[in-house]
Amino acid sequence: MQRTPHHRSRTRRGLAAAVATGALTASLLGGNAASARPYPEPADRLPTTLSLPSPPGGANVKVLVFHASADDESPTVDAGIAAIEKIGLSGPEAGRFKTVASDDAGVFTNAKRLGTFNAVVFLTGGGDVLDPEQEAGLEAYMEAGGGFLGIHDAARTEPYSDWFTGLVGARPAANSPTTAQRATVEIGDRSHPATKNLPLEWKRPDKWLNWTKNPSGDVHTVARVRELTYKPGASANGWDHPVSWCRDYDGGRSFYTAMGGTVDSFAETDFRDHLRGALSWTTRLSQADCTATINANYKAERLTQPNQPGKNDQIGEPHGLVTAADGKVFYIGRGGADSSVPVVTDWKDPNVGKGLGEIHVYDPKTKKVTLAGALTVFGNKGGGDELVKVEEGLLGIELDPDFASNGWVYLHYTPHAKIDRDKQMAVRQVSRFTFDPATAELDLASEKVLLSWPVQIHSCCHAGGGMAWDSKDNLYIATGDNNSSGFSDGYSGNNPQPNYKGVSFADARRTAGNTNNLNGKILRIHPEDNGTYTLPEGNLFTGKEPDEGGGKTRGEIYVMGVRNPARISIDKSTDTLYAGWVGPDAGEPSTTWGPAKYDTFAAITKPGNHGWPYCMGNKQPYRDRNLPDPGKPLGWYDCDAPKNESPNNDGLVKLPPVTSNTIWYSPQGGGVDYPRDADGVPSYKVEEQKQLLPWLKGGGQATMNGPVYRYDAASTSADKWPAYWDGKWFVGDFYDADQPRHAVLTDPKTVGKGGLPTHAESLKKIIPVGADGIRNLMDWKFAPDGSLYVLDYGRGFFTSDSKSALWRVTYKGGGPTPAAAELARKAAAQ
Repeated sequence: MQRTPHHRSRTRRGLAAAVATGALTASLLGGNAASARPYPEPADRLPTTLSLPSPPGGANVKVLVFHASADDESPTVDAGIAAIEKIGLSGPEAGRFKTVASDDAGVFTNAKRLGTFNAVVFLTGGGDVLDPEQEAGLEAYMEAGGGFLGIHDAARTEPYSDWFTGLVGARPAANSPTTAQRATVEIGDRSHPATKNLPLEWKRPDKWLNWTKNPSGDVHTVARVRELTYKPGASANGWDHPVSWCRDYDGGRSFYTAMGGTVDSFAETDFRDHLRGALSWTTRLSQADCTATINANYKAERLTQPNQPGKNDQIGEPHGLVTAADGKVFYIGRGGADSSVPVVTDWKDPNVGKGLGEIHVYDPKTKKVTLAGALTVFGNKGGGDELVKVEEGLLGIELDPDFASNGWVYLHYTPHAKIDRDKQMAVRQVSRFTFDPATAELDLASEKVLLSWPVQIHSCCHAGGGMAWDSKDNLYIATGDNNSSGFSDGYSGNNPQPNYKGVSFADARRTAGNTNNLNGKILRIHPEDNGTYTLPEGNLFTGKEPDEGGGKTRGEIYVMGVRNPARISIDKSTDTLYAGWVGPDAGEPSTTWGPAKYDTFAAITKPGNHGWPYCMGNKQPYRDRNLPDPGKPLGWYDCDAPKNESPNNDGLVKLPPVTSNTIWYSPQGGGVDYPRDADGVPSYKVEEQKQLLPWLKGGGQATMNGPVYRYDAASTSADKWPAYWDGKWFVGDFYDADQPRHAVLTDPKTVGKGGLPTHAESLKKIIPVGADGIRNLMDWKFAPDGSLYVLDYGRGFFTSDSKSALWRVTYKGGGPTPAAAELARKAAAQ
């Protein structure tokens, strides 16, 4: 049984130390509210004076509903008692219990009587209702393994007791709203018995309390109220506003819900189900995990050391990772050199941009790193503006589904040997290599090039690079749209004019918006054993469309209209594709040109067009431009029927309709949206915006899409993340200030159709941010053992430095409680 440290009220304990000796006089149930007041002169901790069975109660499950109040009795008491009594008498036989109600605090000094109750419900009206001895009795009850359920105003009870503050979890702010308001409750825990049957988004009226200190991270929050849906007042807590939570506390189990502030609440079927589940856990009728989101239960450990001077013996310029079935972690360096090595930027020099894309392997059994191999790549020109720097290089890594038997490793990279220095063009390719486990080396001579395509390298950036497999062994390849938005003032990258020797480098309609170009896409192919590939059915195009004369599509395209999908992942249980890409550079929206830069995440369930450079976010259009005067705005793009009328387009003019994305954010906030005119065009006026996703914000921003976690109940790993996270999608950003580092839930009914996430929670205390933490998130993947590996890019661009590192985040919170042996009715174990 996990025990939580706590601080006892020194003022309340002062009297207790003076008067509490021996057994206390017991009282019968059914009296008046107890009288108790704070006393001065702090004293040391008082040992509890009661000796209770451990755990209280048995198979004859009973619940005490304590409803004393320092003032007038709450009007919710009768309704609450009736609801709890009905809960106890209904439902499956194994979950039933007997209810006893009382306002006599003397029960807490009657060890024999108190020990017969599996759980105590505080349906109190607030105030000081326990004297020191009675509080000591409640404390002894919890220490012996008892259960506690606090409802609404219970958070106002025992205001002078630090111990009770820990028991209930938080205290209401003095100016919390006092009237009932209809609001949306986000249900984040889909496995706790108190919430697993509730709607993802639960709309209901109640009196919503604000908190003097947000308890999230110290307790396990199972539900939050969405402040955007009501008026929270001056003491609002923001997007993370817990409304129900639980924790293993002082030897027992504590659950609190701020709901139940109205009489009508107790007549709601869903609210009664919420209470039923809470009581099932607190009475020991079922197990639940109430430790899964407590920050202290996670350990983040840096695995790699700084490189030796002049060597990348531990890590290259971090750019991606993948885990093998045996636990080994393969991670790549893009191609930036050690900071002591000069870069070559002169295109006349044959070594321009030459770098090494390195593949390192971390073995968790030996805790050692080996350098498995290095590719000579184009990707080392250092920093500078977009006509100097470059983001090409070794961009992505994946292991074959049968890697354990064939050793095949797939690398997505830009070989230096294939650059054209005259035209400033390169080849991007996906190649298969064989890894030899005996030597721990990659056989570079084994290379088989599966797929290659041309990219312009005159201007930077946004090379993409992520790869992932679905359950049918199809390989998804994320390719970036390496065009500059600097020639369109940071809005739609659709300026057709700038070019180098006839190749446009500022018009994403040539690339991402082009049905006949593999850049700015997510491709889907089926690799064959002989090093070739076939096209699976169901891509966006077949490659043989007769439209507009034919020959204007590529059959490898699964998703078009993405800008820089550096990280993609696939949940193999659903084959949903998850991707994130970086937006352009405009810091604010423009009523002339369109939205500010939106970094984007999308949950993708079918092939489609995700907008760039025509539309962003939830189908917010940009303004078209074209020759002879690209500075002159033309009409707004039609997101439902976009057309590519660029002179640089060699694909279809009529494009697939744009699909709304799941998450988008800018310096103005998350999920920014605006009023729209009759044609569906947003106003793009900052003063008229609303934020649909207030839990994230940009500024400096660079999306780093993460995985969907899947819990393996059969795993015996002591480090695996708990079942609470099952099905949650991890979304992050390279930066760690206001930018996202969250786990989100999506609604299966709307996912892939532009539906917003139903719930989000911060991971910034679990995957630590800050100078000595994982400040620059570059990639993150769950290993087969259920632990999370994370790459920190480091603090300097286009190189590796002392902070570049591979990290591992493990869970140390233990299993569900109570222990199986302590269940009141063992047949009811979950």
